[in-house]
Amino acid sequence: MIQPWTAPVTPAQAALGAAIAGAVPRIDTARLRLRAPVLADFAVWRAIFCSDRARFMDGPYAEDAAWDQFCLYAASWMLRGHGAWAVEVEGETAGFVLIGMEPGDRDHELGFFFLEAHEGKGLAAEAARAARDHAFAAMGLATLVSYTDPANARAGRLCARLGATPDPVALDGAQVWHHHRRAS
Repeated sequence: MIQPWTAPVTPAQAALGAAIAGAVPRIDTARLRLRAPVLADFAVWRAIFCSDRARFMDGPYAEDAAWDQFCLYAASWMLRGHGAWAVEVEGETAGFVLIGMEPGDRDHELGFFFLEAHEGKGLAAEAARAARDHAFAAMGLATLVSYTDPANARAGRLCARLGATPDPVALDGAQVWHHHRRAS
């Protein structure tokens, strides 16, 4: 059986996809490039969401469910003007950062997830900071939230490092971190 992520793409489809992806803001930082996700990035998304790495994000997911999430955050750019960025380091997709909103969310979410090989290098903090700052400056958002599993201490430390404050009330067992735009 052919899967949507393995089906051939015609040149006309590729051109249209590239044109749409070109509308997604590209953000360059000192070490990273945040760019629109492309079909080839699903391999990295799948490696994260279909593995034990997703244990703090209601996973691991089945491959079809991971594809649905990948498509949701790619399509969000067209529907809501925000979504997932693929995070590149030295030309390699290291993970993803996103501004998203799912049913039940309290506010726009700042999410981040990376391959294990790219942990411990400050890349998630650099990417999340860039996405957060873009959401505040270019998207006009005043607040964001990050949802972390209380058992995921690394994610909690990252939120604190970004200056987010924890909400005393959990949402469905998740710790809610508030990011606020600072007055300049």
